Amino acid sequence: MRIATYNVEWMNALFDDDGEPLADEEWSARYNVTRAGQLEALGIVFAALDADAVLIVEAPDTNRRRSTVRALERFAEVFELRQRRAVIGFQNHTEQEIALLFDPDVLTAEHAPLGEFAGKKGAGDAPRFDGSFQIDLDIDATLDVVQFSKPPLELALRTTEGFAFRMIGVHVKSKAPHGARGSAEIMRRAIANRRKQLAQCIWLRQRVDEIIAAGDPLIVLGDFNDGPGLDEYEELFGRSGVDIVQGLERPTPEQLYDPHANPALLRPTAARPSTARFFNDVEKRYFSALLDYVMISQPLREYAPDWRIWHPFDDPRIFQVPELRDALLDASDHFPVTLDLDLRASAIGGGSL
Repeated sequence: MRIATYNVEWMNALFDDDGEPLADEEWSARYNVTRAGQLEALGIVFAALDADAVLIVEAPDTNRRRSTVRALERFAEVFELRQRRAVIGFQNHTEQEIALLFDPDVLTAEHAPLGEFAGKKGAGDAPRFDGSFQIDLDIDATLDVVQFSKPPLELALRTTEGFAFRMIGVHVKSKAPHGARGSAEIMRRAIANRRKQLAQCIWLRQRVDEIIAAGDPLIVLGDFNDGPGLDEYEELFGRSGVDIVQGLERPTPEQLYDPHANPALLRPTAARPSTARFFNDVEKRYFSALLDYVMISQPLREYAPDWRIWHPFDDPRIFQVPELRDALLDASDHFPVTLDLDLRASAIGGGSL
């Protein structure tokens, strides 16, 4: 089985209100790429991934006029993809939904949120992700209330052979101090955003603890806007959000694993993997970052897991295929990450879902 996570930059801009792809020569939300060009590139990438399920970060919007599911299923139909069924969870107000596009001949997937709903006042014990979370952000003995701008997508999945597992798709808040002016304000906003980002990851980790305690295999995947050694604020707070979700300080059975998040990659002479490529307008050059992960609970490590970052310059197999290489560059500023699991001997395995 192949599971993928893919942040598609402003996919919402590629569809009209009826979910029809806008395959024209107007500019997309990506720099110097037309809507037709981005759609064609995405069709090439999704076909090449050949994944049984793709967690799409920044999926098309759902509101009174638009439907994420309708747009994604129409996209799959146009490009004749076997991943042709879509599911979302709690919609958000950012025009960037979290959705799963999957092959219904291989598995079933349904939105299956855990936790009790907590309103504006919030709760501190793993509330449902569309509510509020209580936590003391700045150690002032006063509880702060945190929400997800994009509530994580909780899914219950089962393969046609009967293997049951859970999945949480995430798009954690960015730490960037958008709109700040001056070094002092930039620092204040960056620290405040880091606190909120860590709080969201603590909330997410509470849910991970709940699922692991129940004995269900778990995959946590998506864009964390964070990673080991990514910025100087990690030293200030002692750990990254990814560290928290992984549970690196816990006993091994409670940890999540993704080899790309291994702290050993931080050696000064080590070449770090990256899943995103952005253009810096000031320096007039590209820079790379490791933001996207596919983490698995310990029981899934028994099924020969194999990770791959579909980076067109870091993966020689991709670099040697010009059509795919160019498509990855046109499709998004992030690159897909896939996880392959050998579930052939697991027909009676899986969790208790």
